[in-house]
Amino acid sequence: MNLISYNRKIDYLRLSITDKCDLRCRYCMPAEGVKSKEHHQLMRVEEMYRLITLFNQYGVTKLRITGGEPLVSKLLFPLLKNIRQLQLQDIALTTNAQLLAPMVNDLKKAGVNRLNISLDTLKPDRFTWITRGGDLQKTLDGIDAALQYGLNPVKINVVAIKGFNDDEFLDLALLAKDRPLHIRFIELMPVGENIWGPQNFISKQEILDLTASLGKLLPTKVKGNGPADIFQIQDFCGTIGFINAISGHFCDRCNRMRLTSDGKLYPCLHNDYFVDLLKPMREGASDDLLLSLILSGAENKPMQHNLGAQSRNMNTIGG
Repeated sequence: MNLISYNRKIDYLRLSITDKCDLRCRYCMPAEGVKSKEHHQLMRVEEMYRLITLFNQYGVTKLRITGGEPLVSKLLFPLLKNIRQLQLQDIALTTNAQLLAPMVNDLKKAGVNRLNISLDTLKPDRFTWITRGGDLQKTLDGIDAALQYGLNPVKINVVAIKGFNDDEFLDLALLAKDRPLHIRFIELMPVGENIWGPQNFISKQEILDLTASLGKLLPTKVKGNGPADIFQIQDFCGTIGFINAISGHFCDRCNRMRLTSDGKLYPCLHNDYFVDLLKPMREGASDDLLLSLILSGAENKPMQHNLGAQSRNMNTIGG
């Protein structure tokens, strides 16, 4: 039994376990943070586990745990303990890595096998500015720890912003030269509140042309579930990738849906359509009913996204 949408097999779920975060990144959430939801508005561990189990029955074998910042959530390790018994091929985590270094070993023991780490700049002052208070060294320490404990792959997500970090693209790409890191440049997307406009957009092709000065870019593949176009440079331990949601659509190969911490299933990041799973679950819905709701979400996954249509901030939808 599989989830199918426009001949796309949906086998990947991104689960936001919290919309809280220890940072306030400027493209992700407001400076004042987000209004805290009441405890009863959010899914409990057992509810998350039940839904993951149902998605697994529909052929979803890849799970990414996101936030907000999942490492601030007390639900993380209890959830990991439960889901280890499922037939999941892949359990991944997206993090800003501020809390990562002392937790990496426990995460690996709990079943996490790969990480995506947000890192938009290597300049401490810029890092503090864009994150509104983050410590660059903590994130770098988290990356080091992830490599030390053998998580694979370790991907570095760089949101490309003209006028902010475009003078650092080569330095960021060079992180993959001597270590098995996978650097992914992500085109700036209009999601939720955003302080940047079209003048700050820089395309995949522009970044690709710039990084090509490091050596010939050869297409390759990296274990994972994302839409990035990946390249290997001769003598590099890692890779360089590009996610071009703006300049080039990859909707025809999108294999994911998103489940928020308040139980809303979003088939597409750039669309406000969702299916509420928490309310019927709390009202006593059977597994068959919940499965039918999940199926309806997949059936309503659009053929192509509608950029700018998503009104929720990235911290609430699990970027």
